[in-house]
Amino acid sequence: MTMILPEDFADLEPFVADWTPATSAERAARRSAASATALAAFHDAMAPRLDAALVWLDARPLADLDPAGRNLLGLCLMLAHVALAVETQGQDEPRHALQREVMRITRTPADP
Repeated sequence: MTMILPEDFADLEPFVADWTPATSAERAARRSAASATALAAFHDAMAPRLDAALVWLDARPLADLDPAGRNLLGLCLMLAHVALAVETQGQDEPRHALQREVMRITRTPADP
């Protein structure tokens, strides 16, 4: 049986399908497309688990991550985008989302 996430993070599995885009550009697009409710729900579930997730990830070489580990990494990377929207932008997020549509991220140095 293939695990979606490492066992200690199984409670986050409902977020994997929608919140693990492969690239920085896709993460930015997902943030822009998500409703405030969806952003808050992901943030509220993932933010308290971030420290444990980073400890889990730091204990393994990045190149050796299995699909479950890569999904956990994807959730952490997505949280970086979502935390900005929830913790910093707050109610101004929709206004900033409009500006991101004009200046769209298409790729970053970290993308494959």
